[in-house]
Amino acid sequence: MSIFKGAAVAIITPFQENGEINYPKLAEILDDQIANHTDAIVICGTTGESSTLTHEEHLEAIRFTIEHVAGRVPVIAGTGSNCTETAIYLSTEAEKYGADALLIVTPYYNKATQKGLIAHYTAIAESVNLPIIMYNVPSRTGCNILPETAAHLVKNVKNIVGIKEASGNISQVAKLMRLTDGQIELYSGNDDQVVPILSLGGLGVISVLSNVAPRQTHDMVMKFLEGDVVGSREIQLKALPLVDALFCEVNPIPVKAAMNMLGWEAGPLRMPLTEMEPEHKEKLKKAMIDFGIEVK
Repeated sequence: MSIFKGAAVAIITPFQENGEINYPKLAEILDDQIANHTDAIVICGTTGESSTLTHEEHLEAIRFTIEHVAGRVPVIAGTGSNCTETAIYLSTEAEKYGADALLIVTPYYNKATQKGLIAHYTAIAESVNLPIIMYNVPSRTGCNILPETAAHLVKNVKNIVGIKEASGNISQVAKLMRLTDGQIELYSGNDDQVVPILSLGGLGVISVLSNVAPRQTHDMVMKFLEGDVVGSREIQLKALPLVDALFCEVNPIPVKAAMNMLGWEAGPLRMPLTEMEPEHKEKLKKAMIDFGIEVK
């Protein structure tokens, strides 16, 4: 049984003006996401500014989200690190809190060889009983999980079951699906490649777009899975200008600006992230309006 099918939101972390996590606001956003058909919550991913959270904040955000969601949809905890020992610590704690699955990014900065990736993921997987989704985003990490490596891990480590593929390389994804005979839970990590990934056997997307358009992103996936390929493609193509605007600066700068435009009072970013440039903000606002999102 898959962890989820559909659209999982890579949710932002709202902050108060003093920089602390705004838990009441996070609760509101979670409730709105679920009401608008988001199929799973990914907490403390890249979009959640996990790299600037302390370990205590990181774990409290995971614990709070699991408690508040209360089983309404799966909660997937981002517990990756460029230190294997730290990833094991975060992962075992998330399991204690009741996470449904883990999203584990590859090591970054210090990176790893393919042999190192196998050792890293195997060590984390052996420390928990939860299903693990590997996260491949070489544009950020400088580290690419090759298809042969991902296939080896899925075939040889029982609780490594899926991959969030954000390499942007459709040929690489196709090779992965061939090497695994499709026996891997494949999720798009790029909002502009949801339909192409689904066409190769994907089950959904872990989405930045879902923060501002949860219902439409859910519909894009479910239409495809239910056989309405044309309807799914229409949403994908219509969303492209908005997706482009959401990534015109480093994620999550634009999506946090978008959430504030929607009246969510998501608060500031943590440095080194800075506020969105005014001209980019105008581009984003126009793209949201053109997509049919009501901007306040």
